[in-house]
Amino acid sequence: MKLFFLLIGLGLIEGSVYAQPAPTRTIRGSVTDADTRKPIPFGNVSLMGLNKGALTDARGQFSLSIKADSLPHALIISCIGYKSDTLAIGYGNNVYTATLLPIVNALNEVVVTGVTRGTLLRQNPVAILAISHKSIETTASSNIIDVLVKNAPGLNAVKTGPNISKPFIRGLGYNRVLTLYDGVRQEGQQWGDEHGVEVDNYNIDRAEVIKGPASLMYGSDALAGVVSMLPMHPKDTEGKIKVGLVTEYQSNNRLLGESISLASGGSRWAWNMRGSIRAATNYQNNVDGRVYNTGFSERTLTTMLGYSGHKGYSRFGASLYDNLQGIPDGSRDSLTRQFTRQVAESDLDDIKHRPIVPASELSSYHLSPLHQRIQHYRLHTNNHYQIGNGEIDVLLAFQQNVRREYNHPTQPEQAGLYVRLNTFNYGLRYNLPNLGRLASTIGVNGMLQSNKNKNGTDFPIPDYRLFDIGSFVFLKYQADKLTLSGGLRYDKRQLTGDDFYVRNDPRTGFDKHATLPDTAGATLQFPRLNQSFTGISASVGVTYEFSEKLALKANIARGYRAPSITEIASNGLDPGAHIVYIGSRNFKPEFSLQEDIGLTATFPDVNVGVSVFNNFIENYISLSQLVDDQGEPVIIVPGNKTYQYQQSSAQLYGFETQFSLHPTSWRGFSFDNSVVVVYGYNRGVRYTDAGTNGEYLPFIPPLRVATGVSQTLSTKRQWLSDVTIKADVDYNARQDRYLGLNDTETATAAYTLVNAGIDGLIHVGKDKPGLRVLFQVNNIFDVAYQSNLSRLKYFEYFTQSPNGRLGMFGMGRNICLKLTIPFN
Repeated sequence: MKLFFLLIGLGLIEGSVYAQPAPTRTIRGSVTDADTRKPIPFGNVSLMGLNKGALTDARGQFSLSIKADSLPHALIISCIGYKSDTLAIGYGNNVYTATLLPIVNALNEVVVTGVTRGTLLRQNPVAILAISHKSIETTASSNIIDVLVKNAPGLNAVKTGPNISKPFIRGLGYNRVLTLYDGVRQEGQQWGDEHGVEVDNYNIDRAEVIKGPASLMYGSDALAGVVSMLPMHPKDTEGKIKVGLVTEYQSNNRLLGESISLASGGSRWAWNMRGSIRAATNYQNNVDGRVYNTGFSERTLTTMLGYSGHKGYSRFGASLYDNLQGIPDGSRDSLTRQFTRQVAESDLDDIKHRPIVPASELSSYHLSPLHQRIQHYRLHTNNHYQIGNGEIDVLLAFQQNVRREYNHPTQPEQAGLYVRLNTFNYGLRYNLPNLGRLASTIGVNGMLQSNKNKNGTDFPIPDYRLFDIGSFVFLKYQADKLTLSGGLRYDKRQLTGDDFYVRNDPRTGFDKHATLPDTAGATLQFPRLNQSFTGISASVGVTYEFSEKLALKANIARGYRAPSITEIASNGLDPGAHIVYIGSRNFKPEFSLQEDIGLTATFPDVNVGVSVFNNFIENYISLSQLVDDQGEPVIIVPGNKTYQYQQSSAQLYGFETQFSLHPTSWRGFSFDNSVVVVYGYNRGVRYTDAGTNGEYLPFIPPLRVATGVSQTLSTKRQWLSDVTIKADVDYNARQDRYLGLNDTETATAAYTLVNAGIDGLIHVGKDKPGLRVLFQVNNIFDVAYQSNLSRLKYFEYFTQSPNGRLGMFGMGRNICLKLTIPFN
C-alpha cells in the first residue's frame, strides 16, 4: 500500500509539472461516424509525441491545449467500435474534423475490460472477446448469459432451467468468474446454484469476455475470467425525447417479454430509463413434456443520468430487479414419469407417493407456492476525468440483494432461506502521463459486505461481514509492432462473524435463529468467524504484430481467489438447490498459473484465430457428494443431497480455434466456425489414474464445434433493408471425462442442435430509424438432449426409469419472434 500511495504522489507531482503556465494554442475539433454522420461521444483524442489527450463530449467535440511554439504533431483518434485515424496538425489551423469508419473486423475493435485504457483487441495479449450490440440484438435465447454463450467460444453456462444460467469460462465458474455490470462487480449471493444474473436482459448494449485470470485488475473472484456487460448509456438527443420498444415471444415456454425505454439529453446532461417485464410458463421437450416449476416472472427498472464535459464524464445509475422463479426438484411418478409436487413437510413427505401435477398447472403462468424471490437494488456512479496530463477513474456502488426461497408447502408464506446481502463497491484508478512509449496505471479497489439471515428456517451460511481491498500497478510499453504489458497486485480479504445459534420453534415446528443472550436449548450451528486471506496476482504479456494481418500473443498470469463464504462456513440446507452444503474452515486461497499463446490472422476474405492455454490451480476447491462407509449417500434432510467441499490441486488445459470466411467478392456472405475443447483434472495424489472416480473435475464442457452461415441480402425496396438469413449447427461431443465419484456426475451423450433465423430492418417513414424484426427457430429438429452443464440432469429420485431416461432434458423446439421498435 505504501508503494501505491507513493506512485499516486509521483503521478500528481508529474501532472502538476506538466501543467505549468506557458504560451498555448487550443486545438478544437469534432469526430463523427463516416456512415451515419452522427457524432461519436467519449472517443479518445491524443497528441502523438506529447503526453496530452482529451475525450470527445456528447456532441463528439473535443478541445486541448498545446504550447504555441511546439513543433507540428499528429492527432490520434480512437473510439470503441471504429477504425482509428491520424490527422496531421499544421501551424495555421486549429480546427480539425475526423470521420471514422465503423470496424468490420472484430480484431480492430477497442475493448475496455481487463485493461486500464481502451486497447485494440489485436494488441491485447489477454484472451478477450468483444460481443457487439448487433450480435446481442439479433440473437434469441432465454436470458442474456445464454445470448453471450452463443456469441463467445470458450464461454459456457451451468443451467438450472431457462432463466438460470451462471457463466463458466474454460471449465471454471461460480466465484471464479466475475460478472460485471457497467464496471461494477455483480454481488448477489454468487455461490448459489439456483439463480442467475440480476440485470435487465434488454438493456445490455455490448459485452466483453476475458478468458483467463483477470485478478490483476479485479482481485479475488476473477481467477477464471470476467463477463462484462455494458448497458445502454445516455446519449445526446439534441433535447428530443426518444422512445423505444422491445417485444418478444418464445413458443416453447410461452415467454412474453416487453421493454420500453425513454431517453433525452443535450450536450452536457443526458438521461435514459427502461422498464421491462418477462414471464414464462414451464418449458417443454419431447421426453419430459412440460418440466414442472421452471417458469418465472421477472420485472426490472433501470435509469441512468450522464454528464459530459471537455475533460471527461460522469454517469449515475440505478436499477431495481424483482424475479419470481420456480424451484424444480425433479420428483416424478415412478411408472408414468409424470411430475409430482410436494404437499407435506420434509419429515412427513413421502417422495415416492406425491400427487401428480395436473396439466393445467404445468401450462400456467401461475407459479407454484414453492418458488424463490430475488430482489436486487443497485446504485452506482462511474467517473472519468483528465487531471493534468493524466486520467482518473472513480467508481462507487451500493447493491442490496434480498433472496427468499419458499419450500414449506403447508406454510407457503414462510421462507426457508431468507438472506439479505449489502455490498459497497469502490474503485480508484489513475493513468499516469505517458513516459515516451510507456503507459502506467495505479489503482485500488475492493468492497465491503454484510450478510444477514432474516426470518427463515434454513441456514446454509452464517451472518458475516467482509472487507476486501487490493492495489495494483500496471505497465504497458508499445513500439511499432511490439506491445509489452504486465503488472502486480496485492489483495487482502477479512471475514468476520459472530456465533450463530439455531433452535426449534415449538409454535411452528421449524428452526429459527436464536440470538444472545437467549440461546437456551439452541445449537451452535456456526462458530465465530474471523479469517483473513491474502494473495499476490501478476501478469506479463506480449503481442507482436508481424503485420496488420498477422499477430502473435502470449500471456502468463498468476490468479488469486479467496474461498467463498459457503466453501469455508456452510453447514445447512439450501432449499432452492436441494443440497445440504458442508464447508471447511481450513481451506487456503486458490492460486492459478495460466499460460496462453495465440495467433490471429486477418485477411480481406478470411480470419483465423488459434489459442492454446494451460492452467494449474493450487488449492482447488470442489464439491463431492457425501457418502457413508458403505458408499450410500448421506441424507441429512430427506429429499435433499449432501455435498461436502474438498481441496486439492487441479489442472485445466485446452484450445480454441476460430475460422471466419467472408469473401469480398461475395458481398454479405459469412461462414463462421469455432472448435473449443477443455480438459480438467484433479491432480490430488489420491486421484491419480482414478478415472471417473475422482480424476476428472466437475462441470467440464465437452468438445464443442459451432458452425454458422449467414447471408445479408441487398434489397431495392425502400421499406426494407439489412436483411440477413442465417443458420448454425452446435455440436457437443459425448462427455466421458466426468466426476463419477459418489455418483456426483454421470456420462453425457453427444447431441447436435440446429438453429435458423432471419432478421431485417423495416422502415416506416423517411429518415426514420428502422424497426428490427427477428424470427428464429432454435433446436429445429426438436432434439432430446442433456447438457452435462445442466443441473436438471441430476434432479432424479430413482435409479431406474421405464423409458430408460433419468433426469430432466433440455428445451425442445423453440420459435422466437422479437421486435425492436425505435420511435422519434
